[in-house]
Amino acid sequence: MKIGLIAMSGVRAYNEELLRFGLTLPGFVERSKVIASLPSLSLLTLAALTAPEVQVEYWEIKDLIDQDGLPTDFDLVAISSFSAQIYDAYQIADRCRKRGIAVVMGGLHVTSLPEEAREHCTSIVVGEGEELWPVVVEDFLNDRLQDSYVQPPGHTFELANSPIPRYELLEVSKYNRLTVQTSRGCPHRCDFCASSILLTSKYCVKPVHKVIAEIRKIKEIWKQPFIEFADDNSFVLRHHYKELLRQLVGERISWFTEADISIAEDRDLLHLMRESGCRQVLIGLESPRGAGLDGIELKRNWKLKKQPDYEAAIKIIQSHGITVNGCFILGLDGDTEEVFDSIYRFVERTGLYDVQITVLTPFPGTPLYDRFKREGRILEDQAWHKCTLFDVNYYPKLMTVETLEKGLVDLAKKIYATSFIRERRKRFFRILRQEGLMLAAQADFQKEGT
Repeated sequence: MKIGLIAMSGVRAYNEELLRFGLTLPGFVERSKVIASLPSLSLLTLAALTAPEVQVEYWEIKDLIDQDGLPTDFDLVAISSFSAQIYDAYQIADRCRKRGIAVVMGGLHVTSLPEEAREHCTSIVVGEGEELWPVVVEDFLNDRLQDSYVQPPGHTFELANSPIPRYELLEVSKYNRLTVQTSRGCPHRCDFCASSILLTSKYCVKPVHKVIAEIRKIKEIWKQPFIEFADDNSFVLRHHYKELLRQLVGERISWFTEADISIAEDRDLLHLMRESGCRQVLIGLESPRGAGLDGIELKRNWKLKKQPDYEAAIKIIQSHGITVNGCFILGLDGDTEEVFDSIYRFVERTGLYDVQITVLTPFPGTPLYDRFKREGRILEDQAWHKCTLFDVNYYPKLMTVETLEKGLVDLAKKIYATSFIRERRKRFFRILRQEGLMLAAQADFQKEGT
């Protein structure tokens, strides 16, 4: 028996004007390359959960297309896709089924819209796949594949039971970083978030020894790897993460992760991050204005309360030799067209090393999507191909669609201007010189080509 694991990779905007004037800018291009060059950790994990007597192959969809189409010798194909690529995934699934190949689909989009996905595949997996996939394979081997496998309500997979993903299936030279998951979930629960909070009801962490084992597995195929921790919010459990960072120090890797602004409050944590190889942390600032942050969280206004500390926190983090990639969402309900200039001035004041700007996106399954549907604010229903983070598919509350689209492009031109990027880089290294970290940091960043 042979199973094909097909990852739908690549990021693109649907709007041609944004593609021409926005995604051609350096900041957008660099981020797109990073996203596109990440392998599917979920599929590599499924491979590790597959019975050893079953042959497994991992494919990026681009590589399959480049080789004149899909192989015909798979008995079963598993496809994982985000919303932006789901229609492409459905086309692949339909083609496979016409060739007599059974197709299983899962992931965030399928979990959010199982009935839609069911029309294009033999079977769907709803929820976290780790415990369901072995059952899928066993049922297929015994000719009893069901049309759906659903995680029981309220049940959460324990990361302590995670296998080491089968990184050896990858052609590692195609990637600029590999992923390791150290936690799942996030306590903030923002209404727009289409991440693992749709799959799990609680925040959970992977045991330290398991994380280290995965990193060492990667080092067998990549001597000095760059690791991205595939977490929604690292460092929520400080004691756990400090122990992990202490053990990472000896692994001599470089790494990147996502976290919230509160890490600036713990100097010991920042020191351990730097010593263990952290080069950058991505932080969802969302907006520099309180009006934009008000009400975006389902449980509390945590980010709104932290907003007055944003500038000082960025300075503290970057003074430890860790660059901050500040993420902003344009078109929040509290945003007027003044937000574009506010973001630029904020970046200018803080000297953010990297910046990511996106537009508010109503992903299926999120509270934001449900609210916009009730309010009649979705421009084109089921336009999942526009869930790219760069395309506007809703009516903003305090500006027009055209104003938001133009504001995104105009702000990108300013934020990603070569001279502006260069000045922020120089400022970062000036701070490091003052903190006595300059020589070590220069060596690190030159080595990684940052």
